[in-house]
Amino acid sequence: MSKSILMHENGGPEKMQLEEVEVGKPGPGEVKIKHTAIGLNFIDVYTRSGLYKTPLPNAVGREAAGVIVEVGPRTKGFKKGDRVAYCGELGAYCQERIMGVKQLVHVPKGVSDEQAAAIMLKGMTTEYLIDHCAKPWLKKGDIVLFHAAAGGVGLLFGQWAKARGYKAIGTVSSPEKAALAKKNGYKWVINYTKQDVVAEVKKITKGKGVPVVFDGVGKDTWEASLDSLSPRGLMCSFGNASGAVAPQSPGILNAKGSLYLTRPSLGAYTATRADLEASAKSLFKMVKSGKVKIAIDQRYPLGEAAQAHIDLESRKTTGQTILVP
Repeated sequence: MSKSILMHENGGPEKMQLEEVEVGKPGPGEVKIKHTAIGLNFIDVYTRSGLYKTPLPNAVGREAAGVIVEVGPRTKGFKKGDRVAYCGELGAYCQERIMGVKQLVHVPKGVSDEQAAAIMLKGMTTEYLIDHCAKPWLKKGDIVLFHAAAGGVGLLFGQWAKARGYKAIGTVSSPEKAALAKKNGYKWVINYTKQDVVAEVKKITKGKGVPVVFDGVGKDTWEASLDSLSPRGLMCSFGNASGAVAPQSPGILNAKGSLYLTRPSLGAYTATRADLEASAKSLFKMVKSGKVKIAIDQRYPLGEAAQAHIDLESRKTTGQTILVP
C-alpha cells in the first residue's frame, strides 16, 4: 500500500485528501517508482480547480524524482535502483506509483533528487523559453521582461538569461522578492504594487521597449506586457497564474506595433524522446555548472499538500517548493 493525495472532485485545496492506495506491479514497458521528492507547480492548482480538465480521481501533481524499485517486462533503458525524474505525468502526489518510461529521464550525479523534483517542469520550461521559443528574437546584450521574477520559473529564468548574455527586467510584489530576484540574475526589478511597469520598462530601455516579454501571469499583466514591447516584438504568454486572458482581436497586435504572439507549452517542446532528453540534459548541465543554482525554499509533508496549495495561491512561496513523501 502507498499513501496518495487523491482528488475525487474539482474545487479548493480541501478537495485533496490523503488516502491509502494499492500500487500493484508494473506491466510491459513500465516501472514502479518510490518517490523521494515531489515538485509543486502552479499547473497543479489548475488541475485541482478544474481549469485544466483531467480524469478523476487523480493525484494532481505532474513532477517528481525517486528510485526505481521494480521493472516490468520488456522495459528498456531503465533498471532497478536507477535514480529518475519526470514531469508532465499526472499523478505525482504519492509515495509510490507505476508509470511508463516515456517521460522518465535519468538523474545524473551532481544533481540531487530534491533538485530534480523541484526543477524538471520549471527548468525545462525555462530552457525552452530562452533557448528555443524566444531565441530568434534575441541577441546577446538584449533586455527582456519577465513577470513574477521571484517565483519558481522566475528565479531560474533570471540566472539562465544572465548565463546566455541577456539582461532581464523582473516584476515582483514586495521589497523582499525584489532582493531575491536581484540575487538571481535580474539587472532591474520593478515592484508592480508601487511602480508603473510600462513606464519603468520604457525608462530602462530609453523608450524602445523590449524585444520579448515572458508572461506566465496572464490576465493581470496582459496589457502591460503588450505595451512594454518594441515594434515587432514577441509576446510569450506561457501561463495563467492570475486567470486566463480574455478573448482578443488579432488587430491589437497590429495596433501596438506589428507584434507577434505565442502561447507555448512544455509538451510541444518535449514532444519527442529526443527533445525530452536534450532538454533535460541541457537543464542538468546548467545546474551542475553552477550557472543556475537551485534553492529549495519550502518543504511540506505530502499530507500537507492542501496547505502548500494555499500558500502557493496566496503568493507566500518563493523559488522552488517540494512535497516530501
